Amino acid sequence: MELWILFGTFSFLLLIGTPVAFCLGMSSLATVLYLGLPPVIVFQRLNSGVSVFALMAIPFFIFAGELMVRGDIARRLVALAGSLVGHFRGGLGQVNITASLLFGGISGSAAADASAIGGLMIPQMKERGYDVDYGVNITVISAIIALMIPPSHNMIIYSIAAGGKISIADLFTAGILPGIILAIALMSAAWYVAKKRNYPIETFKGWGNVRRLAIGAIPGIMLIGIIFGGVRSGVFTASESSCIAAVYALLVTTLAYKTLNLDGFIAAGMAAVRTTAMVLMVIGCAASFGWLLAFLKVPAELVAFMRHISDNPYVILILINVVLLILGTFMDMSPLIVITTPIFLPVAEAFGIDPVHFGVILILNLGIGLCTPPVGAVLFVGCAVGKITVWQTVRTIGPFYLAAFATLMLVTYIPALSLAVPALFH
Repeated sequence: MELWILFGTFSFLLLIGTPVAFCLGMSSLATVLYLGLPPVIVFQRLNSGVSVFALMAIPFFIFAGELMVRGDIARRLVALAGSLVGHFRGGLGQVNITASLLFGGISGSAAADASAIGGLMIPQMKERGYDVDYGVNITVISAIIALMIPPSHNMIIYSIAAGGKISIADLFTAGILPGIILAIALMSAAWYVAKKRNYPIETFKGWGNVRRLAIGAIPGIMLIGIIFGGVRSGVFTASESSCIAAVYALLVTTLAYKTLNLDGFIAAGMAAVRTTAMVLMVIGCAASFGWLLAFLKVPAELVAFMRHISDNPYVILILINVVLLILGTFMDMSPLIVITTPIFLPVAEAFGIDPVHFGVILILNLGIGLCTPPVGAVLFVGCAVGKITVWQTVRTIGPFYLAAFATLMLVTYIPALSLAVPALFH
């Protein structure tokens, strides 16, 4: 009965449009009251959920990303990407994906990536004769790349949700190769659609132009090296890295590029505060929800249930992927990470799946959910930037969904894609 109250209250509140954080908190409170436990437990768990030092990295990474968005970094990276791949079939589509790969390593946010890169690329693609749905499709799906590569704050959330026992440095490293593979798969899909629609090929302006634009983009690209190199080498922690990233982003945009003014700085600060408040509220309420799941022995019962279905880890992984893909169409990513990690991570570990590998599967899977209706935050951002409806977008997005799903299957069933790079540093 307790589980019916927990999940029933959560589902009902979600269906009537209640914000996810309140759905988690109120369903936890209702279940605790039914169990006859002190209601203060919910608030204690909420407080303990956000009182984790590693979470300090999230607001500073978000702030660094906001500074970069408003400091002209995205435009420079788009220009560099254009000089490298703009001459391929469907050139501006290829530029969009490559720019997302570069910018994702700075922002760490799929929504920021879709907004910044989409705002630059979609209008240009319209002017050059590309269909709007093509530009939005590419912008939306390629934004997932930001979730896979450093400094993805969703990787940090996963580590916290797993009890802080998984190295953030390992997670940052594990996502790099899958992120690159996803970019290649999307570029292949973009080429296929561009050829089918007979889109133009841009002119290659020479390696001298590439060199000039690369030099201009170096200060921004160096941020990736500072974040990844510092954390991976052990020079500083992820939390310290986030502070350094914010300071470096401020220095680059004000002193090197001289593109950030006081209004931009204030806007970046306000946006970072709003995003951080939403993320931490969800994490805190989800901590109460997760504690109840453990208290009611849901993970242990789920492991036993899965063992009745199959002892084959490949079958278990496909079942978990299906459930996550379905959940991802209805809920945002951060709460799903915090809710599903305590449920599915013990199952994965019971079947011999490495927690770092599972983390990459989880992030990529839920990232696809951000691009699917009815609750796809990144999909909504892309449609808003492109000024088209969700239906116009999903009607033709199939090849890009297929590319993302194929990458998910490769990452799921070839653990080396996630674990080979972290192994180099041990």
